[in-house]
Amino acid sequence: MTHLWKTIGTVLLLAAVLSSGLFIGYAMARQPRMEGALRALREARSELQAARANKGGHRVKAMRLIDQAMYEVREGIRHAE
Repeated sequence: MTHLWKTIGTVLLLAAVLSSGLFIGYAMARQPRMEGALRALREARSELQAARANKGGHRVKAMRLIDQAMYEVREGIRHAE
């Protein structure tokens, strides 16, 4: 019976260690600031898309720059993983 309790204790300890490691890995992989920046960039692009007229080409240029910024933010997120 004592051997059974030792086995159960070992299994529970192993499960606790593994699950805490998974949680730490998830927390490190999440990039809340970078994800927030992506949301803000998407919203800005959407607003520019909805704007009327081209504004002398500046609206389109701004959308291209936002696309570049979104690409760089995504690359930064990937680099951190």
